[in-house]
Amino acid sequence: MNPFLIDAFKFCRLSERLEGTTPIAEMGRLAEASHDGQGAIAWAVQGGSGDLGYPQLTLQVSGSINLLCQRCLTPLNVNIDSQSLLILAKDENRADEIEEQLDDDAIDVIAVPDELNLRDLIEDEALLSLSLAPKHEVCPGHPAVTDSRKNEKTSPFAVLKNLK
Repeated sequence: MNPFLIDAFKFCRLSERLEGTTPIAEMGRLAEASHDGQGAIAWAVQGGSGDLGYPQLTLQVSGSINLLCQRCLTPLNVNIDSQSLLILAKDENRADEIEEQLDDDAIDVIAVPDELNLRDLIEDEALLSLSLAPKHEVCPGHPAVTDSRKNEKTSPFAVLKNLK
């Protein structure tokens, strides 16, 4: 039996909680996005119901992952720290109805089959928290530009003005 498969509606009804740590190497898409497949993602999932009685999951993921800087192509350590609220629906039509009723872009409504794979949900949340083009603030080996005037060329007319 896969410990990551849960009956999501029962999990919410009983207000259950699960937490753990999963190595990045065990999450295919996240490992592929990673530079070296090292690290782990800590996660916690709390079931419950919202103000309107809909089953909901609160998902938290955190950790760090090594990516490649898109500017200098050297390793870059990126911290992951994300939390989301997911309202559960039995099918896509019901998810659309609930989403219309809630009218809140901060809350995601998802259609859930009988069994929900938490590992996929955790991996999705971690991937969504990553930048599409991660970059160092200052790439290693490249000095920070502290004064933008250092990069400006001196105008030949400014030199002539100083001759007056």
